[in-house]
Amino acid sequence: MKKNIILMGPPGAGKGTLAKQLLNAFPFVHISTGDMFREAIKEGTELGKLAQSYIARGDLVPDEVTIGLVKERLSKDDCKNGFLLDGFPRTLPQAEALEKLCEEIHRPIDAVVNLDCDSQELVRRISGRRVCKSCGAPYHVETMKPKVEGICDICGGPLFQRPDDNEEALKVRLGHYIESTKPLLDFYEGKGLLVNFDSLIGKEKLFDQVRLYLEK
Repeated sequence: MKKNIILMGPPGAGKGTLAKQLLNAFPFVHISTGDMFREAIKEGTELGKLAQSYIARGDLVPDEVTIGLVKERLSKDDCKNGFLLDGFPRTLPQAEALEKLCEEIHRPIDAVVNLDCDSQELVRRISGRRVCKSCGAPYHVETMKPKVEGICDICGGPLFQRPDDNEEALKVRLGHYIESTKPLLDFYEGKGLLVNFDSLIGKEKLFDQVRLYLEK
């Protein structure tokens, strides 16, 4: 079984849904950079304090600090049965540093699961998203409509569209993602770790395919 996984894919490809399904099926620990930062800051580790100093100033946390935090997190006992990295690495230097630290802690990456999705479909999916202002419940104008238009089924709060979920903003975001991610995909393909899955086949079929691959 493949234990240590990186999950990649553009915004709207279904990474969040797949991650939840995998965490229910495997003993993975889900690690996202956001969660990792919050945990280190809460615990008051030296790296957590350093990261907080950058965040408080509104600056990006440097790669060396992020890598240190990843190493700190992946070294913990709860990762011994496997981990699912989400949102990291984002750059080629981060991927190269991750490879070195995984060797150091004897927890190498076993697979990089990449979700492919047509860019027009991504725009359709994300531009149709709506969120409840009160409770945060997600909706979609085509695939997950509320019972009453514009009103949350759960709490009755108003639904809204996030500012960066409009079509023009999405095209810019996707352009940046493709530009920054291609070197990463090439890097992991060269290592024989990259496996591409079509995210348009439906969430259950996608989960079944990924699960079967990881169980090998």
